[in-house]
Order: sequence, then structure tokens, then C-alpha cells
Amino acid sequence: MPKKKIRPHNDIAPVLPPAPDDEEQTAAPAEYSASGTLFVVATPIGNLRDITLRALDVLSKVKLIAAEDTRHTRKLLSAYDIHVPLVSYHDHNKETAAPKLVAKLTAGEDVALVVSAGTPGISDPGFYLVRMAKSLGLTVVPIPGPCAAVAAMSVSGLPTNLFAFVGFLPTKAGRRRQHLQELKEFKGTLVFYESPGRLVDTMADLISELGDRPALIGREMTKVFETFYQGDLSALRSDMEGQAIKGEITLIVTGSTNPDQVATEELVERLENKMKNQGLSLSLAVREVARETNQKKSDIYDLALKLDRETEPTPENQ
Repeated sequence: MPKKKIRPHNDIAPVLPPAPDDEEQTAAPAEYSASGTLFVVATPIGNLRDITLRALDVLSKVKLIAAEDTRHTRKLLSAYDIHVPLVSYHDHNKETAAPKLVAKLTAGEDVALVVSAGTPGISDPGFYLVRMAKSLGLTVVPIPGPCAAVAAMSVSGLPTNLFAFVGFLPTKAGRRRQHLQELKEFKGTLVFYESPGRLVDTMADLISELGDRPALIGREMTKVFETFYQGDLSALRSDMEGQAIKGEITLIVTGSTNPDQVATEELVERLENKMKNQGLSLSLAVREVARETNQKKSDIYDLALKLDRETEPTPENQ
């Protein structure tokens, strides 16, 4: 059975401590530009106390906050007694909202960009506004903080020296499986976001296309019912099947452990050199080539047999 962990949270109201005197630790909008700066501000993924002091400082001083969900963001601002105008900026209005925000920036107003949870630009329309602002030479400043992908990886116990953030996979099964096939040989850890309703189907496709790999599911991270499930994909899928899964899901999957593929031409060249030039037997040549290239000995053996048959003299040439 996969491991299951629930960490309770208390309900202490968020309190903003006094800001330190060190100006380098309290970078405010004026530090970068007197006006016209777009601040990309990370906000909590669940627990309001995960907001950074610098994020609060910036949010309280900009002229306007562009939010993915204004109602959600207003709760955060109210908790810290911040009263700055909010405008809606999301995937469905980005093409009309982004030019208006750029106009504000061009006119000299500082604007903060926030999403419902985490860091803007990570699997959301934040990049669209950032790209437009940068193309016009406007200043864009990151205010780092919470990110669900990084939070889940940090407790996964899976390799993190190389990883790929995949985000949400296609909703249609055919396109989802095709996308997973393209990731099959990637050596790094894979990071997915998924909706609760598609989680079981997605894990079935992961098993089908990538194989049964170690994985971690993070659900409702930093919230009261934060839960982590860890184990092989097949065990996780079995555990999740039939459950009424709720909440936001981050799925971490181990990368491929298959050896890098070596071109057939190179393998043939190596085999021919071993058998013809060095005089090694077929079995010894196969062993040497498999060791040198880190390929499966059975695959090299099949190739060597085919090569040996092709080079056997025919009756006409005897």
C-alpha cells in the first residue's frame, strides 16, 4: 500500500511582523523603477501564512493588482489589510486584458500580477502578459515565493537534479498518451498538475506509456487536509480508484532509467570491428559491445546474429 501522510494545521490568524531595517531585504517597487514596473508576485498555494514579507510590501504599494480570481485574491488582501484596486486577468480574457495592463504600465503605474495559487507564469496565462511587457521594453520583476511543483518535489524523495515541469496533460486520452510517449525516455523527474476527476485515468496512461514507476501525489498542500501518497504508480492508482478525490493535485513521477539508445550503425560497426578485425567470437563480441555501450546484451546478440547471417557465404560464392 502506498504511504499516506496527513499533517494538521492550526487556524492561527496571519500576522504581519514588523519589517526589518535592512533595505536589501525589503525590496519595494521604488528599488527597481519609479514607475511602470510589472511585479510577478507569488502568493500562497493554500496557507495564507506562506506569503512573503516582500510580496506583502509590493502588493501594498503598487497602483493595481491583476488577479486570476479577484474574489480569491481579495481574501488574501483582506487578511493583511491591503486595499489596492483589483482587475481580472485570466486565460479567457488575456488577449483583451493584457493590452490594458500594458497601457497602465506605459503610463507609469506599477502593476502586480498574481494567480489564484503559487507563482504566476507556471501553467497559467501569466507568461502572455510578461512576454508582451518585455517586448515593449518594460521592467518585469519576480517576487518569488510558493510553488506547488517545487513544494511537492522537495518532499518526494525522488531525484531533483534534473526535472521537467509538464503541467496539465491534454484532456483527451489519445493526445494525452501521445504526449506521454514523447516523455518516455526523459531521464529527469516529471512534474504534473492534474484535476481530481482525471487523476486515475492519467495514472493508467502513465503506466501504459511509461511503465510502473515510483511516484508521489501531493493533495491540498499546505492546507488543513494536506495529504501525500507515495509508491509505485500501480499501487497509487489502485489506492485512488473508487475514491471521491478532491482538491488540487500535484503528481511527481520518476524519470526513465533505460540506457540511452545507441544508433544501430554504431553497434554494427563495433561488432564488425570486434569479430573481423579483433577476431573475437560472436558471444565475446556481444559481451564487449554491450558493456561499452550500456545496451541490453539480448538486443546486441540479436543484431550480431543478423549480421552474422548476412555475412555468411552463399553457395554461389563458395
